[in-house]
Amino acid sequence: MALSRVVDKDRGELRIHENLEELSTDLADYIAEISETSVKERGVFSVALSGGSLIHLMRKLCDAPYNRTVDWAKWHVFWADERVVAKNHSDSNFKLAKDGLLSKVPVLPSHLHSINDAASAEEAANGHIAFLFPNHPVLDTTDEWVTFIADSPMPPPERITFTLPVINSASNVAVVVTGESKAGPLHSVIEGSGGPSSCLLTARMVQPVTGKLVWFLDKEAASELNSVNPS
Repeated sequence: MALSRVVDKDRGELRIHENLEELSTDLADYIAEISETSVKERGVFSVALSGGSLIHLMRKLCDAPYNRTVDWAKWHVFWADERVVAKNHSDSNFKLAKDGLLSKVPVLPSHLHSINDAASAEEAANGHIAFLFPNHPVLDTTDEWVTFIADSPMPPPERITFTLPVINSASNVAVVVTGESKAGPLHSVIEGSGGPSSCLLTARMVQPVTGKLVWFLDKEAASELNSVNPS
């Protein structure tokens, strides 16, 4: 399925795909596989979702065979990052995930662990759930699982986020990067060069302690990687 696979000793496994359709299929296979393994080993599968284009790329999970073979009743869904807005707001990652995926599969409503949208950012973070922006003090947080920010460089300003220790404690971390505009920042993240011009650069700090890190890339995003495109 993947156009190519590269294992970097520091940055995990890179899966580079010819197009978004192949990437989406590979991502669905990957999620279904780790879901099955987790349910067999622990009785549950806990997954933390992000926003952006991720939910659209997970869409194949709504189709056969995944909609029948995945044990949806064992899923517990969290949000690695969320904007402090109402659940029905267009900026809500909860709404994005529910509309694009979760309403189309039989995940139990009680297993959707969203923020309390009636609470403040600080209250919502302490009760719940990555908006990890470059040079932000939240990157240094080591004693909280979930924290909040009220000064996001992008609107809306109030957001909650998993902290790096939580992300790096995961059994499996999947990072999805697509598009030519991400090629330069991705090169900086994976191969350690270039200037700090993107939020993507905080991804260099994602280094699971014992878990597995997998990057799902299309060929445009991977176009500047020397390990994939040697000169």
